[in-house]
Amino acid sequence: MKSNLWQWLLLVLLWPSLAAAQTLSDSAYIRENYTKTEHQIAMRDGTKLFTVVYAPKDKSQKYPIMLSRTPYSVGPYGADKYKTSIGPSSDMLREGYIFAYQDVRGKYMSEGEFINMKPIIAKKGKKDVDESTDTYDAIAWLVKNVPNNNGRVGQWGISYPGYYTTVGLLSNHPALKAASPQAPVTDWFWDDFHHHGAFFLPHAFNFLASFGQPRPQPSPTGAPRFDHGTPDGYDFFLRMGALPNANAKYLKNNVSFWNDMVQHPNYDAFWQAMNIRPHLKNIKPAVMVVGGWFDAENLFGALETYKTIEKNNPNAYNTLVMGPWFHGGWSRSAGENLGKVSFRQNTSEFYRPNIEAKFFRHYLKENGKGKPALPEAYMFNTGANQWREFAAWPPKNTQERLLYFGANGKLSFEKPAAGGSGFDEFISDPAKPVPFSEETTTGMTREYMTDDQRFASRRPDVLVYQTDVLTEDITLAGEILSALNISTTGSDADWVVKLIDVYPDTARQNAHNPASVKMGGYQQMVRSEVLRGRFRNSYEKPEPFTPNQVTTVNVPLQDVLHTFKKGHRIMVQVQSTWFPLVDRNPQKFVPNIYEAKDEDFQKATHRVYHNAQQPSYLKVKVL
Repeated sequence: MKSNLWQWLLLVLLWPSLAAAQTLSDSAYIRENYTKTEHQIAMRDGTKLFTVVYAPKDKSQKYPIMLSRTPYSVGPYGADKYKTSIGPSSDMLREGYIFAYQDVRGKYMSEGEFINMKPIIAKKGKKDVDESTDTYDAIAWLVKNVPNNNGRVGQWGISYPGYYTTVGLLSNHPALKAASPQAPVTDWFWDDFHHHGAFFLPHAFNFLASFGQPRPQPSPTGAPRFDHGTPDGYDFFLRMGALPNANAKYLKNNVSFWNDMVQHPNYDAFWQAMNIRPHLKNIKPAVMVVGGWFDAENLFGALETYKTIEKNNPNAYNTLVMGPWFHGGWSRSAGENLGKVSFRQNTSEFYRPNIEAKFFRHYLKENGKGKPALPEAYMFNTGANQWREFAAWPPKNTQERLLYFGANGKLSFEKPAAGGSGFDEFISDPAKPVPFSEETTTGMTREYMTDDQRFASRRPDVLVYQTDVLTEDITLAGEILSALNISTTGSDADWVVKLIDVYPDTARQNAHNPASVKMGGYQQMVRSEVLRGRFRNSYEKPEPFTPNQVTTVNVPLQDVLHTFKKGHRIMVQVQSTWFPLVDRNPQKFVPNIYEAKDEDFQKATHRVYHNAQQPSYLKVKVL
């Protein structure tokens, strides 16, 4: 233990210099081996998009083109100013590709108007453009005008660039042979800004307060980040009050997309038009979708993009990779730990050369010959800490089981006995909401997805159910549904469900943590989700609760691949506030929560039933 501690301390002391050396090494390698050029590429409607190309100086072979389209700047700008890293990884940088980066329409140095998640449209003439036509035109120009390319193009991107990669699949350009949407934005009513209609307040506010500012003309700089004036986001957003105060106090109606959201509280045509999933048909390129099990932003996007392509394109090559990562962690971390939780190996350093580089090499340099580059699903088991390969996702060899809530906080695979009217209740007070994290932060932390939940389990407005100590390992694989029978004295409510792995008191320490952090009894969040109760029957047509009437509310949780080890417990927590991660529900039904007034907020008593006639449970798939 002492040896490990000294190794950890040495790594902490040396890591900044080691990281700087690697960055310097990449930077020096780029300048020595790549030539940078800048271009204004005309789209079919005449709009010019700013594009940067890094091409290998070695002309002894032809290279594939790797394209990344982004709303986040392709800078630094200037032919003599180079990025310090290019491509998806150092491995691919050194392997040799032509890397092209493009500012999307209306962002930074590109002309035109930027439209968030611009809907896919029918094309009748040259003036009919969307992001798929822009991708086609960019690829066509690159293949024709960049010397020494082999005529094969790959596209990749993380988050919003991941969305542009997904849209690129619809370009139908014959040179596009491989694409990797990574944590792709997919449908903003279920990922990023909303989860099942519940509004993720700090994520949306902080992002749009900067990104959403108008850009009247091409510029090499973006808007500055919002200054909260305090490190305490819980206090900041509580003092902000009801959502109309965001505009009145801070945004001043300058953020058009915020105003659009306010006018569209339900899943109407505005949101539906931005949903890319219905368009994912007739996919020709090989696809590798990448996501993180603990991605606080776009876990939904990765899973749903893969599943939709799989469903609509049974003959397409479509593979899924899920690791134990935060948003983009596979690209910019070693992937050994997240927060206080350790995965016992450098998962990202395994992924980059052995999965990502292998995928693009197979389809762009080896012309896709021979057996597929990867299995159907390459998944990391976050409880057993091991990579697994599956022939299908979700796996077919699972058994559906129900984990029932019970009296005295029990959680069991046994259904409650007949008779009785068991329930648990709590008072939900919007003036004193349950915090989502113990951290003092103004934003949505990436670590909250694995945080210790003991701080929440000790609150009277959080219900806790847990199994006895497990006598054998239990692996959950695939989708989870929380089925709740509830009642409320109010007419609206949010329902938050958290699946938690409770460590034994004897759990070993993790080397990367300070000695003061003890893992004994740690309540690691494995999966969590929220549903705005008004949408329990329809996301398009919300409806109030009838006070004190027992009602079924189904809360879908995202997929998992997690082993609850022998000696651990499985825990479920249920609550109605999760602040400021999710904005507060007034608990009084109003037509539009974005327009709720401070006086609309009220206390309510919520009940969760767990008897034979009105059971509440998790529906899980056991591998």
